[in-house]
Amino acid sequence: MTRMRSKLPDVGTTIFTRMSALAKECDAMNLSQGYPDFEAPQALREALAKAVMDGHNQYAPMAGLPALRDQLAKQLKIHRGVDCNPDTEITVVPGATEGIFCAIMASVGHGDEVIVLDPCYDSYEPAIKLAGASAVHVALEAHSFRVDWNAVAGAITPRTRMIVVNSPHNPTGATFSHDDLISLQQLVQQHDLLVCSDEVYEHLVYDGRQHHSVLQYPQLRERSFAHFSFGKTFSVTGWKTGYCVAPPALTAELRKVHQFVAFVAVTPVQQAVADFLATDPQYPATLANFYQQKRDLFCHALSSSRFRVSASGGTYFQLLDYSELSDLPDHQLCEDWTRKLGIASIPMSVFYDSPPQQHYLRFCFAKSDTTLEKAAEVLCKI
Repeated sequence: MTRMRSKLPDVGTTIFTRMSALAKECDAMNLSQGYPDFEAPQALREALAKAVMDGHNQYAPMAGLPALRDQLAKQLKIHRGVDCNPDTEITVVPGATEGIFCAIMASVGHGDEVIVLDPCYDSYEPAIKLAGASAVHVALEAHSFRVDWNAVAGAITPRTRMIVVNSPHNPTGATFSHDDLISLQQLVQQHDLLVCSDEVYEHLVYDGRQHHSVLQYPQLRERSFAHFSFGKTFSVTGWKTGYCVAPPALTAELRKVHQFVAFVAVTPVQQAVADFLATDPQYPATLANFYQQKRDLFCHALSSSRFRVSASGGTYFQLLDYSELSDLPDHQLCEDWTRKLGIASIPMSVFYDSPPQQHYLRFCFAKSDTTLEKAAEVLCKI
């Protein structure tokens, strides 16, 4: 029998799959994997049913339905104040992960280096390796999880081709400021770098902050792939649909890869989102207040606990520092608490190349208020 030589020998089943399976096995509250436990807007679900029944069930154009790309161009104008050509700059993809994969595969090759900021989402480095490049890890500042741009500058070499950034940031909830984008812009201009910007939680930014997109900075926009997710915005993670915005030359290269990876995103989903946005274009603007209320409920309910809690600035994830509760490694504690306490979370160490000495667990608060209150009650008793 022919031996298989793995291209990703160090990659196993993701922590999200493992913890969700363990939560199900233990009948635990699943605050690990990032998905809502409540329904998407009824009008959106009805739009999907209608799209299916109306016959929108065959291949869409490779770049996405024109009706959806037109609506997305309008969304970018409404929420980011930028003009985008829906034909040459917007590509609908079956999930932001696929869009990020295609952007990396289209842009980097053997011997190139790509800077990633630790902790970082687990799909970035496998895509970099499959492209034949190397990931260079630069740690965010401890506890604040801000970017040390001097450290980033120090990691750039003649082989550096791209930097991957993520704001609002999964897993920490940190968000980029205007100054962060200016620093990024200066670096990529100086060193002629591309940017892969993961902005899937763009509408989930709290406490009066604003999301700063690479698309709003002209010198960044001309060299960036910006990725967005309908799953996060509309609470339909199982629909696995998103889009990538990039200048025409970069879009053309991304589409060359996309057409041979997935070819198209799901047609009735595209039609449903297009119809929903045409009817309710301001829906995404309601999300920050909705999720901030959930974050505040969860954090307030933990006020009597022994966790150290610093409210998340964005995403629907909250970090809890358990250093006063246990010295156990985070991955072991996650499994123990899932089995013994009936509450599942995600260990922070899995997001690092070289995990620092810290004691954080990530909890998803995209859950019903009842679930959050029940989870906090359990956590307060530890």
